[in-house]
Amino acid sequence: MSIDVKKLQAKQRPEKEVRALTLEQEKALQEKKTIEEEFLYRKGTITVRDLIAPASFQINSDFLKLGDTFVRTLFIVTYPRYVNIGWGAPVINYNGTIDIGMFFYPIQAEVILKQLRDKTGVLEAQIVADNEKGAPRDPVRETALRDVEQLRDDLTQGIEHFFQFAFYITIYAKTKEELDQRSGQIESIFGTKLIYSKRGFYQAEQGFNSTLPLGNDELMITFNMSTSPIASSFPFISSDLTSDNGILYGINRHNNSLILFDRFSLQNANSVVFATSGAGKSYAVKLEILRTMMMGTDVIVIDPEMEYKTLSDAVGGTYVNVSLASESKINPFDLPRAVGEGAGVEDILRSAVITLKGLLRIMIGQPIGESGRVGFTPTEDSVLDRAIIEAYAKKDITPDLANLDGVEYPIMQDLQEILDGMEGAGDLVDRLRKYTEGTFAGLLNSPTTVEMNNQLVIFSVRDLEDELRPMAIYTIVNYIWNVVRSSRKKRLLAIDEAWWLLMHEDSAKFIFALVKRARKYFLGVTTITQDVNDFLRSPYGQAIVTNSSLQLLMKQSPAGVDIVADTFHLTQSERYLLLEAAVGEGIFFAGERHAAIKIVASYNEDQLITTNPEQLFEIERARKEFEESFGTKKE
Repeated sequence: MSIDVKKLQAKQRPEKEVRALTLEQEKALQEKKTIEEEFLYRKGTITVRDLIAPASFQINSDFLKLGDTFVRTLFIVTYPRYVNIGWGAPVINYNGTIDIGMFFYPIQAEVILKQLRDKTGVLEAQIVADNEKGAPRDPVRETALRDVEQLRDDLTQGIEHFFQFAFYITIYAKTKEELDQRSGQIESIFGTKLIYSKRGFYQAEQGFNSTLPLGNDELMITFNMSTSPIASSFPFISSDLTSDNGILYGINRHNNSLILFDRFSLQNANSVVFATSGAGKSYAVKLEILRTMMMGTDVIVIDPEMEYKTLSDAVGGTYVNVSLASESKINPFDLPRAVGEGAGVEDILRSAVITLKGLLRIMIGQPIGESGRVGFTPTEDSVLDRAIIEAYAKKDITPDLANLDGVEYPIMQDLQEILDGMEGAGDLVDRLRKYTEGTFAGLLNSPTTVEMNNQLVIFSVRDLEDELRPMAIYTIVNYIWNVVRSSRKKRLLAIDEAWWLLMHEDSAKFIFALVKRARKYFLGVTTITQDVNDFLRSPYGQAIVTNSSLQLLMKQSPAGVDIVADTFHLTQSERYLLLEAAVGEGIFFAGERHAAIKIVASYNEDQLITTNPEQLFEIERARKEFEESFGTKKE
């Protein structure tokens, strides 16, 4: 029996195909079911897209509204003949939230060369025609011809390449008015560079999409440019605070460059340092002091916690411990040692009377009226005025005195004796007596025994009671001010925990006046505080910041970062930088420029200025081990 194999195979093929088709259908159905299950699952889950998507999206003619945020996109239409390198820096460093989109479309060189050849022929024909007519030369056409010829040469030699360049900037604001204001500011910035920009009209959504990190150019508004001008628009720039002169403040965290600066080269040499406890503010100031001394500058420090003692001992400075039992005394009645140009003894006396009354308000002033402000009644104020003048007159210091050479100044006891003999001054005498005969007699009732003939002089007030600190610091600052006015010399005055001076209106006024006038006497005042809220909420604290060209902001607490951000006009990213900054990191302001900074010190510098208790303990332990090993322990 013969079997036709071909017929049998032909008969079996449809059955195999049916089974294969059935398997494919089952597989497709299974995949469809899996996709539907996956879709149902994902429909009930939260994705990143859901988290970042706005609650609403409203499209208007020239702006968008994403939830509560107003958005507008600007695009550049034309550029001037020349653009400087980094022309986009003012926009990139703009104090506001912006997105920037740049698109580069390369064009084949032969296409551009053909167009440039035609353009060259047109320009040359126009110039020749003008010459034949005897018309005056046209500088615009001649300049355009030179530019075209130069570009043709560069393209032919491969020096330059040709692109179509699109530049878009999206601005964000909380209100429509703020959006219009910021748009005007950006347009003004471009206008100063002779760059003409426009707002997207009925293309707000396309403009917004073009600046999203998706790489989609939905506007397609380009400008023809060669390589060189496009390179000048490179956006990845950072603030540069490096100068030819000055000291090293730290490392620029934007680009790892050095921040070298001379604070005396600015409008004034004052600075403020704001940071929480342990953020490294005293470390940064001591490092600046150490490096400033190497440049020959004298430094004076008011130290509330004896943090500068090691530094003083290392450099041979003068350390003055001001306390009730200390032999170091400062007489608040002292006057400047020499009379400056245009100033007479009468002017100096008048200023001294005002300063002394400010000190006495802190010492013996009482609440006046319902406001609770500490001061004197009009009668008491008049009595004190006359008593202070008579106290100076008792020592033969009168307005008609030629100079102050060799004079002896009165002390607080002399003022009390004069008040004791004046009618209506009994209550003042009773309040003053504790500073001349009572518990606090050892502080302000003695001739000055302090000398400031060293490059580094540090006044410590750690051992003073909190009640006495404001008046002691006030007296110290006044004494320093007298020394500064006596001779002009490059000096720095660092006031640590300056919020003590803002506790009383008179001391706040005094420090503000000192900061304003310091520049005239070649003095730079460094104001350091960790109590940012109280300092910046004081009108005098705000004024001190305004009159300080240098500012160093380090790690801030969540409770104080808002007022710091408002005062210094920080962006949201800079605000987060201060909240998350590590020890020794912050933002350094110098005039109108600022940059993120990291304070760095060498090993030897670090050993001298560190305030880390653990590190200080290790240094002390190592010192004791060395002394015990080599027998160098001092008696």
